[in-house]
Amino acid sequence: MEKNLRINPPCDDNCPVRASLTLLGGKWTLMILFQINEGVMRYGELKMAVTGISEKMLIQELNMLVENKLVIKKVYPQIPPKVEYRLTELGLKTMPIVDQLAQFGLENLV
Repeated sequence: MEKNLRINPPCDDNCPVRASLTLLGGKWTLMILFQINEGVMRYGELKMAVTGISEKMLIQELNMLVENKLVIKKVYPQIPPKVEYRLTELGLKTMPIVDQLAQFGLENLV
């Protein structure tokens, strides 16, 4: 029986997998996106929802997600400060990926 061999392009700077991992490859990135999902979350809610993440790392990851246009950060000018996070259109496009990973975890790792 003949196997259907697929030749993939090299994983150089033009590699689509490398580009995706640049955006989504952080340890906490997908978990943060999973928590925000289609809703709006405040910083404190995210801190409680993503257990095990330090404040420093959560701030860095959120800043990176905003910089990469996956998340919108809305700051309300009040005291104490109120900050909300919501997925952008690009961020919403990651939801099928996150859903597939969650499904894989439910079926195989739990």
